[in-house]
This record gives sequence, structure tokens and C-alpha cells, in this order.
Amino acid sequence: MTSFGGENQALTPDEIDDLARRAQDGDSGALEELLGAIRPRALNVCRGVLPYTPDAEDACQEALINIANKIGTWGGRGRFTTWMHVVAVNSARSTYRRMKNQAIPADPQSYGVLERPDPRTTSVIAGTRLDLLEAMETLEREHPQFVEPLLLRDVYGLPYDEIADLVGAPLGTVKAQIHHGRRLTRPMLAAGDDA
Repeated sequence: MTSFGGENQALTPDEIDDLARRAQDGDSGALEELLGAIRPRALNVCRGVLPYTPDAEDACQEALINIANKIGTWGGRGRFTTWMHVVAVNSARSTYRRMKNQAIPADPQSYGVLERPDPRTTSVIAGTRLDLLEAMETLEREHPQFVEPLLLRDVYGLPYDEIADLVGAPLGTVKAQIHHGRRLTRPMLAAGDDA
């Protein structure tokens, strides 16, 4: 698997957008520089979903590969970093789903007093806001149009206007989607608090 990274000084948003445009035009050097420049931000986004560092790093790697493969889909209307944020969120959620599907339920009685489950396979359950991830999975199945705006606003704190630009919807529609998404997920999160 290719490893993106390297030590880059912080680039301005305009410099990142310029690198992204050059990468879209086929400049492989610009793509490598871009991926190195955005890696810390992508890793922070992934850590917001997967707090266990190796899991977040796996998700970040997937995000960078997706960014490299899908860079042509960035429309250039908003900041590249906003588009990258969505790709990283989706990669982190995809990594979570994959880990959840691979997890094998264990009998707690089968572990000795000093024996613990391997954190590489159980971390997705140990340190993650499982209630939030489960609520997003349910919302995605039943009302997929609310998930992306809700995550971008309430988990990652993007402003409404950036979200509207990113998802290509009117500002009022985005605000309504977020409001309805909150209304639908609130009972799922409250149920998790009672446990």
C-alpha cells in the first residue's frame, strides 16, 4: 500500500486549492505534495470517528487513496479541504463498518484474569462513540439524505454555508436536513445514555 505523507510546512487554503487544481490536471508531483499537506487534517478527521490511533491511521490511508483516485470529482466551487473533509469522514465510517463486520463476538468468560482481547480487533468497540456511529448507520439506512449534512455540522462543526456549497443544496434545505437529522437521532442517542 502506498504511504502518503512527509514533512510539509503548513500551506494556505489558496495554495492547497492550487495544488489540487494542478493535481486534477495530471501533475503527479502536485498530487504527492497535496496528499502530504492534507494528511494531518485527514488524520484528525478520522480520529474524530476512530479514536484508537492505528484505526484512525488506517482510515486516513484509505481517505488519501480515495482522494487521489477521486480528485477529478472535486468541483472547485468550495475549498478543497472542505471536500477532503467529506472524503475523510466517509473513509473513517467505512473503516468502522468494515471493522464492525469483521469483529467476532467473544464470550467474556473465555478470557482469563490477565488475558485481554487484542486491541487491534476490538478498539472499534472500546473507545469509539458507538452510540453515535450506530445512530448514523440507522439514519443512513432510513434517511440517507440527512447523514452527511448532520455529520458535517454536528460532529465536525462546518458552517452551514460551507455544507450547502459542498452538498450542492440550498442553505435552507441543508438547515432543514440537519434539523430533521437531529430530531431522528436524538432518541437513539438518548437510549444509549440509559444503558
